[in-house]
Amino acid sequence: MRIVVIGTGYVGLVSGVGLSHLGHDVVCVDNNATKIAMLRQGKVPIYEPGLQELLASNVEAGRLSFSTDLPSAVDGADVIFIAVGTPMKDDDGHADLSYVMAAVEEVAHALTGYAVIVTKSTVPVGTNRKIKQIIAQANPQAECDVASNPEFLRQGMAIDDFMRPDRIVVGVQTERAGNILDHMYSSLQLRNVPIITTDLESAELIKYASNAFLATKISFINEIAALCERVGADVEEVSKGMGLDERIGKKFLRAGPGYGGSCFPKDTRALANSGREHRAPQSIVETVIRVNDDVKQRMVEKLRMMCDGSFAGKIVTVFGVTFKPHTDDMRDASSLTIVPALLEGGAEVRVVDIIGRLQGEALLPGVVWHDDPYIAAHDADLVVVLTEWDEFYGLDLKKLARNMKSPHMADLHNIYSLRDAKCAGFEAYECVGQARLSQITDQAL
Repeated sequence: MRIVVIGTGYVGLVSGVGLSHLGHDVVCVDNNATKIAMLRQGKVPIYEPGLQELLASNVEAGRLSFSTDLPSAVDGADVIFIAVGTPMKDDDGHADLSYVMAAVEEVAHALTGYAVIVTKSTVPVGTNRKIKQIIAQANPQAECDVASNPEFLRQGMAIDDFMRPDRIVVGVQTERAGNILDHMYSSLQLRNVPIITTDLESAELIKYASNAFLATKISFINEIAALCERVGADVEEVSKGMGLDERIGKKFLRAGPGYGGSCFPKDTRALANSGREHRAPQSIVETVIRVNDDVKQRMVEKLRMMCDGSFAGKIVTVFGVTFKPHTDDMRDASSLTIVPALLEGGAEVRVVDIIGRLQGEALLPGVVWHDDPYIAAHDADLVVVLTEWDEFYGLDLKKLARNMKSPHMADLHNIYSLRDAKCAGFEAYECVGQARLSQITDQAL
């Protein structure tokens, strides 16, 4: 099939590369000439493990190309994906659909024959029906169907998620569109991947409801973690005991410094806004958003306590600033709350995150970047594990503690243990969801 993907951001590029790998003829279109030139040279503008290699192999096979010429790309296409950004508006938290609607209008004028126009971007409920109206107004002679095909890609694991998804969700209005998209994904169905074909509104809402539910699990366990710290329980044990119940499941029950990234913050706010607009308030989601903001502030206070109540004059070394490992994405990362608070409090902040530095230099002015964690921790008063990159699991804690002026560690992802820290020579160790060091005797170790 001939497929056009408009937008070469995270979703568009991964989808375009993935569809070409399934055997389709794919053209990825973007109005950013610099980005297209980079892609034509085989360079990927985002960090995603395995993406560059897969892109190169499909370009070499002649199934994948890149263009800035949308009309030429659209001419004769069977399926046209809209995969542009829908960022959260700063003023009210609504999804900004201006990029989507601009792309739709351009496609409408470029259509020369029947095509299925598929919204891959995450959009509020009702958007696809508006897209159909915009196409009819822009080009009354256009022959097309509009469909919704939300993405469920995890950053850092996007290639595997595209090739082996839990499910494929397709929202359509006509049998013709459904059959075309069914054929497009036929190779995945041969691998027993379930495909859910439903209406437009249900497909749109499946995406938001899924992300909101996962965000709810994270905020829930982070609130339980705060209670664990007060009563002397261990959130790791609580999570394990909960997760073994198959009705609950163990995923997304890891306590930490709050969720971030390109999806959960934006999608929970958009869902809450939709609830208010349609007079069906999403009270749980509203609370999830508030709890996540509170968690990040609670982490700041945890660090302040470990610096004797003040960051002034302290040297704090932060391990990791991306919102999670295996990505360079820093959108709504906890670091964007925590690191500025350290700096504003008068701390010297050193950061170790080779991948995060790609975006972090602009987002975190005032920090000192290091590649070596031991050099970064030299004479430090506190080290903070903020993103659980693989490299931080294997640190020589004794060497780390010897380097520091005050061997204190805030392990905000619980990758170590109190025993590990004490044996390595740390004088103070704080994690998330366990009783404070001062409350635990040596006998308890």
